[in-house]
Amino acid sequence: MKINIGDLAPDFSLYNTEKELVQLSQLKGSPVVLLFFPLAFTSTCTAELCAVRDDIANYQQLNAKVFGISVDSIFSLKKFQEEQHLNFPLLSDFNKTTSTDYDSLYDSFVLDMKGVSKRSAFVIDAEGVVSYAEVLEKASDIPDLKAIQSVLSTL
Repeated sequence: MKINIGDLAPDFSLYNTEKELVQLSQLKGSPVVLLFFPLAFTSTCTAELCAVRDDIANYQQLNAKVFGISVDSIFSLKKFQEEQHLNFPLLSDFNKTTSTDYDSLYDSFVLDMKGVSKRSAFVIDAEGVVSYAEVLEKASDIPDLKAIQSVLSTL
């Protein structure tokens, strides 16, 4: 199901790299940025998440909680987070439920991989309503990070 601006964001419960359960419904009160990405350790994913890492102060200044989400295991994500010095949580959607709920799952990815998260971005306001939605078909594209911050500045 396609997620549109104005929709109530689908709730989720995913584990972070510290093996803690993160629930969207528990994050109400401040804006949330969800960055779905195909696979850890790939070039475009690394470039995207490192750009967010390098600009994290702007997200924090806008009171936003940023999360990266992929179908990688928490163990792979932890190694990726450590190697890239990522300063925001990564969540494992290993069972693909959240990527499915956010219409962010490739039917087929490179090398015939099935069920890999599409690169996409969502901004969810403090009440749990979607304020920004961008789902990219080409994995080599990066979400419009300036547009995300622009939307955050209005919340």
